[in-house]
Amino acid sequence: MDCTPLFQSALVSSRKLNNLDTDTINRLLIHLADKTEENISVIMAENEKDLALMDKKDPKYDRLQLTPSRIRNIASDIRNVAGLDSPLGRVSYDYKKSNGLRIKKVSVPFGVIGIIYEARPNVTLDVFSLCIKSGNACILKGGSDAIYSNTALVKIIKDSLADSGITGDAVALLPPGREETSQLLNAAGYIDLIIPRGSQSLIDFVRENATIPVIETGAGICHTYFDEFGDRETGRTVINNAKTRRVSVCNALDCLVIHESRLDDLAYIVGLCQDSDVIIQADEKALNALRGKYPDKLLEMATDASFGTEFLSYTMAVKTVSGFDGALEHISRYSSRHSEAIISGNRERQEMFCKMTDAAAVYVNTSTAFTDGAEFGLGAEIGISTQKMHARGPMALEALTTYKWIIEGDGQIRS
Repeated sequence: MDCTPLFQSALVSSRKLNNLDTDTINRLLIHLADKTEENISVIMAENEKDLALMDKKDPKYDRLQLTPSRIRNIASDIRNVAGLDSPLGRVSYDYKKSNGLRIKKVSVPFGVIGIIYEARPNVTLDVFSLCIKSGNACILKGGSDAIYSNTALVKIIKDSLADSGITGDAVALLPPGREETSQLLNAAGYIDLIIPRGSQSLIDFVRENATIPVIETGAGICHTYFDEFGDRETGRTVINNAKTRRVSVCNALDCLVIHESRLDDLAYIVGLCQDSDVIIQADEKALNALRGKYPDKLLEMATDASFGTEFLSYTMAVKTVSGFDGALEHISRYSSRHSEAIISGNRERQEMFCKMTDAAAVYVNTSTAFTDGAEFGLGAEIGISTQKMHARGPMALEALTTYKWIIEGDGQIRS
């Protein structure tokens, strides 16, 4: 399929979006949230078609699955976005020269944003709501795993746009083929920004093949370090939540790093995980500490592949270290710079961990499961950026804007 006409239409629509006022956009989003809930049965039926083609043991299955509760939560997130202040027109710099010339730096939309994502139909609605609120048109490139779900959701979006008198070209869903992906990655002049959401292999492919700017929303290889000053009760509940709350998301815990002086507490710290049949791949010291205290059928000797792996399943690695420096070294080596945590009762150690750990989100005595745009008060998110240019961590409205300089005068000329 030649996608150029879609790209052209999106570009034209992005200019029209500049003329929409905030109230119009907010009414559209409320209407979209209502229509989403009204069509739960339709969405569920299409989602079932996608689910029927995927193995339930596939880590992507949970991400692909929509339930009435999840759909209502998505609608709630859309309403949250509607309630947020517009990110557009914000003046971050205002300077008046002695000659009367006024120079302002003002936030504006990127224009057209391309999103490439895998089996995550919730992204379809999250992305659109954030893009339209920030004045951007969006080109969606979902995976073949979610084609029925995404098609149904985009229809609801386009119907909502039509009901609101807004151009339907503000959103487009590309076919799931490779050729369409290539066209999107090379649509210079039409697409201003590409944001991939998915596996590390997808992100690497986009970065290596795109000829337009990319913001990486990287894989989440998340660690929690339980140090010699850690509280057992805190560790027990936090580790269980971070690992088992929802294993298929990027903020789920992958590796527990533990100080060797606390190995006697290890079985207690991970004790709740056995209720979810969490498989623990432990190094030799940790494995010996768990023998007879954690179900043997759930214990495995760690290999080199156990570390630096985003499991997306009920599997967790355990690494023993002799001290704080060893923990920092291990995390630095294997981290994807997404979310890292420390459990410690020592304030100096907490502060040092926050300073020395290179990640988009760093936690103290709490679960990495909170790395989420809605949890951070951003309404929703378009992804978790693990890079350092432009945006880092949960990306929401502000991250979907750039800026322009406005210079106002009354006839000044430069000598």
